[in-house]
This record gives sequence, structure tokens and C-alpha cells, in this order.
Amino acid sequence: MFGIAKRAKDLRWHGFHKSEDGKMRHLVDSLAWSAINRKLPYFASDPRNIRFGIATDGFNPYQDLSSRYICWPAILAVYNFLPLFCMSKESSMLILLIPGPKQPGNDIDIFLVPLIEDLKDLWTIGIYAYDAYNDSTFNLKAILMWTINDFSAYGNMSGWPRKGRYACPVCRENTCSKWLPHSRKFLYMGHTLFLAMDHPFLIKLVWFNGKHEKVANRSYVLVKRFTRK
Repeated sequence: MFGIAKRAKDLRWHGFHKSEDGKMRHLVDSLAWSAINRKLPYFASDPRNIRFGIATDGFNPYQDLSSRYICWPAILAVYNFLPLFCMSKESSMLILLIPGPKQPGNDIDIFLVPLIEDLKDLWTIGIYAYDAYNDSTFNLKAILMWTINDFSAYGNMSGWPRKGRYACPVCRENTCSKWLPHSRKFLYMGHTLFLAMDHPFLIKLVWFNGKHEKVANRSYVLVKRFTRK
């Protein structure tokens, strides 16, 4: 990407176009992006460093609902570009295509091993790349910011079970779950923990389970920590 002068210039876009009015127009305006800049200043100091995201999910390539064949692509997105280009097909890379006929399930980590090793090298060591815009070489590093998938694929990517008493990959052992013996399934409560402390729903106990939910729940602590300025 840095071999073309225009692309090399566009890869710096995020470093000079952060919103100043508090509105989110690009991922550079997100809390996660700001957290990385704050915790990893040596990485954020060079706008040429790449910020990746991985999107994966299964699909039926034959467009036939009667067919159970499914394959899984993994697409790597580059978020350095301006909004119209960062999610375009020109800036997305098909890095993995897992053939069917069945979905990989939790074994997807086996297919991801080569990618993970490359991402580790890009993060710890980096590679020397030629910058056509500056006509110079530099040590290029990259970071994987997040993955994009539905809840089922999220469980496969994280290796955490998606059902049962501890089905939430964030709350984990602190998941607010309740077993319904007659329905023989788990019910997941604790949603009011994500509301603001002065939200009117917090006094409407009869709308939920009739109990004050514990603020000490790990999911609530994580949300408050993430949204803290």
C-alpha cells in the first residue's frame, strides 16, 4: 500500500482529521481509538502504523437455502483511510477462506494460526516498508483493534461458550443468568447495569426481576471504565 504515493498519503488521513466537535464521523473519533492512543503513545506517534479489523462469518456460496454447505471468509479491513475508502473493497483483504461443507466452530483458531503469527510479528517487530510519499523507508507496525461478527461467530473467535450459565464473553463468571426449570433454559438478566445511574428505569423494579442489581457486576465496571473520559 505504501508503494503508491497517493495511497501512502491516504494512510495518514486518520492522524490529521479527528473531529473537534465531539461527533463521530470516523473510527478515529471512537473511544477505543482514543484509548489506544493514550495507552500506546509510541504506536500512535506515527500515523503510518496500520490499524486492522477482522470481519468473519459463514455464508452459503450457492444461494440455496436447502443446501447446508457453508464456508467462512475472513476479511481484513484497514481503518487508516478516510471514511469512504476504509470499508471499500479496494482497502479490504480476503486473508482466509475456510471451505465447507461444515462450519469450523471452535476449530477456527487452527485456521487463524498463520494470521495470528503474522499479526504478532507486525506488532512486536514490525517490517521495513518503503514510503513512496516521503521516498523513505520506515519500520511499519500494526495492531488488531477488534473483530466484527455476530454473537455466534464471536463465541467461536473468542473460544467462549455461547450458551449456558456463563454465556457472556464479557461478564464471564459474573453473567447474570437464571435457570427456568419449566422451560429448561437460561434467562439472562442484569441489563439495567448498563444504564446510567440516574436512568428512570432503575426505579421500575417491577419491569425487570424486582431486585436491585449489583453495581459490582464485572460487566458494569467494564462499561463504566470504557466510557470514562
